[in-house]
Amino acid sequence: MASNAKTLGSSGVLYNDRRDFYMRPNVVKELWTDVTPFTTVIANQQTISGMADPQFKMFEHRNPWQKQYFQTSTSSALAADNAADTWAVTAGSVVGLEGEGGNNAYNSWIGLECEVWTGLTPGSTNKGVVLITAVASSGASANLSVKNMTSASLTPASGDYLVVVGNAFGEGTVSGTAWSDELSVVYNQCQIFKTPLEITGTLLQAALRGESSELARLRDQKSQEHKIQKERAFLFGRSPIHTSGAFSDDDLTDANGNQVRSTMGIVAAIEKHGATSGSDQSVFSIAESSYAYGDFVDDMEKVFQYVPEAGMKRAFCGPGALGYWSKMAGSSGMAGNSGWTVNLGDMKRDALGFNYRMLETPHGALQLIPTPVLRDAYNKHMLVTSDENLFHAQYRAPKFQANIKTDDGYDGVKDQYMSDEGIGVTLIESHKLFKIS
Repeated sequence: MASNAKTLGSSGVLYNDRRDFYMRPNVVKELWTDVTPFTTVIANQQTISGMADPQFKMFEHRNPWQKQYFQTSTSSALAADNAADTWAVTAGSVVGLEGEGGNNAYNSWIGLECEVWTGLTPGSTNKGVVLITAVASSGASANLSVKNMTSASLTPASGDYLVVVGNAFGEGTVSGTAWSDELSVVYNQCQIFKTPLEITGTLLQAALRGESSELARLRDQKSQEHKIQKERAFLFGRSPIHTSGAFSDDDLTDANGNQVRSTMGIVAAIEKHGATSGSDQSVFSIAESSYAYGDFVDDMEKVFQYVPEAGMKRAFCGPGALGYWSKMAGSSGMAGNSGWTVNLGDMKRDALGFNYRMLETPHGALQLIPTPVLRDAYNKHMLVTSDENLFHAQYRAPKFQANIKTDDGYDGVKDQYMSDEGIGVTLIESHKLFKIS
């Protein structure tokens, strides 16, 4: 017998208007929660506020005694006796001494004890030790009088390195010639961030599902948008000042001629000023298919050569970079290339509110922090920072400006998040950028 009972149906007023499909009508799920770990870290570790000017300079200094050497263009033998011989200094080869970057002779070199090396890399040959007893210059060349301090003769080759290991002076002599260096200056600036939101008075009054207040929802959404745009600027932003250029008041203007300041992000700064090779390398390009454990150990040696005060370094990772370190123990990762594995800890929660994993390396520990903005082209990038050489610059305190549009009895609400801030980056070689492909 046919039933005449009314059903829920799939169309009409009952379906479109009367049925309630919302299990939790006032709950909305979001994809991202910890959206700005980089900004969170730098803001908590060091924020400099109350600045006198939105453009700022920073002093930095590299101790010259870290590396002290020059090269010789001489190839004549030096006998194992007390006789002096003349060696010429190669133009532009002086590092960590007076005359650095040039080829001028200075009396402060007298008394330096130097090892003679064929190169500065492992496997180079140590030919012996010489003592510089006098220095003379002739035009653009520097000539050293050197004596052999070893028991066998030695013959330098053009391009050999004289690496300073100490100094030795005779009895009853006076003090040697002093020399000194100067501080360096780097630059950056704060930029003005503005994130507005606006709704009509009618929408403000409406009773809604999903979120009961559209104004409250937009305020939360725009707050996160404001934060994530700051995060991207602090990482990728470019500036006409570019950390090493001089100040200029008219480098960049908007369509109306108003001056626009932009901060130089740390990733952009490393890419522009960081070395791609050598002991102070800052930019590392990793080929995932061939990267071996030996390469990993060598790279981590450079990462940790300037020992961090905290005993570990933070590494902000894109999903692809974090995945790469996780896959190293697999057959397609580092273990497959070299038969080695590394120790990667479980996911934990930092007191500042972001997730992280610890990567143990032979030279120190890396705190791997998933960073949402490192996506797309930056998916397989990893940024390793030095806390001591990075800070948050705040020219004006961030503020939420409510109801900023009121003229002519405006029927609506317009708010704005506004801040004037940037970052300071010094000693670029202490920060590292890994690019995995």
